[in-house]
Amino acid sequence: MSSRLYSPARADRREFLRGAGAAAVTALTIGFEWAATSQAKAAGGASSLPPFAPNAFVRIGSDDSITVISKHIEMGQGSYTGLATILAEELDADWTQVRVESAPADATRYANLVFGKIQGTGGSSAMANSWAQLRDAGAKARAMLVTAASNQWRIPVSELTVEKSVIYHAASKRQATFGSLVKAAAALPVPATVQLKNPENFKLIGHLPPRVDVPAKCDGTAQFTIDVEMPGMLVALLKRPPLFGATVKSFDDSAAGKVPGVVKVVQVPGGIAVIAKSFWAAKQARDALRIDWDDSKAEKRSSAALMEEYRRLADQPAASARKDGDAQKALGAATHRISASYEFPYLAHAPMEPLDAVVKLDAKGCEIWTGDQFQTLDQANAAQTAGLDPKQVIIHTLYAGGSFGRRANVFSDYIVEAVSIAKAFGADGTPIKLQWTREDDIHGGLYRPMYFHKLEAGLNAQGELTGWHHVIVGQSIMAGGAFAGMIKDGIDPTSVEGAATIAYSIPNIAVDLSTAKTGVPVLWWRVVGCSHTTFAVESFIDEVAHAAGVDGFSFRRKLLEHEPRMKAVLELAAEKAGWGSPLPKGRGRGIAVGEAFKTFVAQVAEVSVDESGAIKVERVVCAVDCGIAINPDIIRAQMEGGIGFGLGAALYGAITLKDGHVEQRNFNDYRVLRMNEMPQVEVHIVPSSEDPTGVGEPGVAPIGPAVANAIFAATGKRMHVIPFFKGGVEAS
Repeated sequence: MSSRLYSPARADRREFLRGAGAAAVTALTIGFEWAATSQAKAAGGASSLPPFAPNAFVRIGSDDSITVISKHIEMGQGSYTGLATILAEELDADWTQVRVESAPADATRYANLVFGKIQGTGGSSAMANSWAQLRDAGAKARAMLVTAASNQWRIPVSELTVEKSVIYHAASKRQATFGSLVKAAAALPVPATVQLKNPENFKLIGHLPPRVDVPAKCDGTAQFTIDVEMPGMLVALLKRPPLFGATVKSFDDSAAGKVPGVVKVVQVPGGIAVIAKSFWAAKQARDALRIDWDDSKAEKRSSAALMEEYRRLADQPAASARKDGDAQKALGAATHRISASYEFPYLAHAPMEPLDAVVKLDAKGCEIWTGDQFQTLDQANAAQTAGLDPKQVIIHTLYAGGSFGRRANVFSDYIVEAVSIAKAFGADGTPIKLQWTREDDIHGGLYRPMYFHKLEAGLNAQGELTGWHHVIVGQSIMAGGAFAGMIKDGIDPTSVEGAATIAYSIPNIAVDLSTAKTGVPVLWWRVVGCSHTTFAVESFIDEVAHAAGVDGFSFRRKLLEHEPRMKAVLELAAEKAGWGSPLPKGRGRGIAVGEAFKTFVAQVAEVSVDESGAIKVERVVCAVDCGIAINPDIIRAQMEGGIGFGLGAALYGAITLKDGHVEQRNFNDYRVLRMNEMPQVEVHIVPSSEDPTGVGEPGVAPIGPAVANAIFAATGKRMHVIPFFKGGVEAS
């Protein structure tokens, strides 16, 4: 079954809207082992030719259709368009004929080259790890098509040109479409090497080809997991423990079983699941369950108690993440010492589409439809849960309505839940959709960890920064999972990135980490460690600059003389924002920089404060250096989206615990930024010839400190507790 055509009615509607004709009889697939011998095979519905070659990234039909196979999920970040652009550029494809299809779960062919032998999307790596790979695939496909034309016309390859999926010979005025050449091209060997384009000749990369996912998302034919409909499909909701670490002691499902539409109530490792004919029936029945929970091993502390413990740990010996020179000696000899601490809460990801998965399980295998971000780990965990071999688990990766890291977890929590429910139901092949509610999502754990930061800096008599000591306290994301091996000498790199990797030139610097343990499950959140470290570093460097009597831009600029790319975005943002120019009374500007996943971002925020003291972020100017800009429109969109995402977290975002219970339930009390609160955003992209890097996350990091620094400029008040406002009231 196709990964996207599982609903016949929707499929027919999609084909009608596309004006699609019959399926192609013959197609050319270019597939290859990366850094290995390539091969090409023809494949088609009525053809007896061999099946598609492994590691296929492009399929060209005799109807001139061009299908790019994406190994990365499209969850709103524009990956489908970016990946297709890379390949289509080298292919010289007609963009109007390009479409994208999700790759199957198969790490041997579709591994993320940044992750190793794991297929998955994360760390803003989709473009970076695919850049050379897809350029090579597109160029080889083009070379084979050109060779096929050369052979048929008996004309040297050097005399042929390609434009918009058509091969031309100017002298003889011959031309041929890609589709007319696929059969001949498929019989040719794949060239071992090909000449890639000079970037000066790019026609798609760096330009604005329209996003490939927009039409389907506008006309309603785009398929998200929440849209999946199948004959006989049932819907499941799971009642999870109210405390992290609690388990089921006993339950009474007598009332739940009487709700019309309920088919079965089952116990699974994650709790008690209600399986019904509709979502509403399952929801009513779940509400009627009576469960006695065993909370003897549950986390019962409050957020306040945990933060108090973190403050205590910050004064204890900790593991060293970085040590240059002698920070303590420099601080002791400083003419002026500055200190500050910053508190960060747990944060939920809160994607617009709550977690969900459809599972069809029987003795022969397991089929899963979901917005899958970590196919390899999810395949393995689903197989273990079902008692199958991973090869027996087929995953259809669908569009996902956001993720921000939540769908990529080593435990595959929502997928394991769905498979365990299907197994408990009887594993009879009945399709079952597990649907999380918004309340499930907010209560569901795997949050961005809570953190406490304590910093101290020293200035000499000339106002130069001579010493810096940074202590971080928080939970490890990597501990206890598939990536635990990344922890070295007690240092989880995700806890200290952006702090231990600080760009500023400081002669004496120490960064220490104290890893706390709680029962609250945690996970990476958009821009991972830099979501808190950049705030602490950029807020504190501003405090140090103020103590030195220097404005934040000039102070940073001097400390970045050895970091040309970071310095360039800092200068560009400041220039475009009019840094230093007068502002009306009640307004202030703040600046911050950040680097994440090798992308450099600087932002200047402008805030206003009215007579009542209400603060509004009016304008944000963003400069970004992400290497070659594959699609400038998507880069701008991701910077804008990251700014909105990070701003909402800085102003309002917090998951708080009371006696271990999560206090928030929905968007009414877990506030995200609202439309009327979004500032005017200007994005300026630094021209670059460097290989492209990611843009999905880096824009999040600098916005919080830029706004905090702007608030100080406007009010004289520093923001040390995040979020700034709790329920609309300024945090102390």
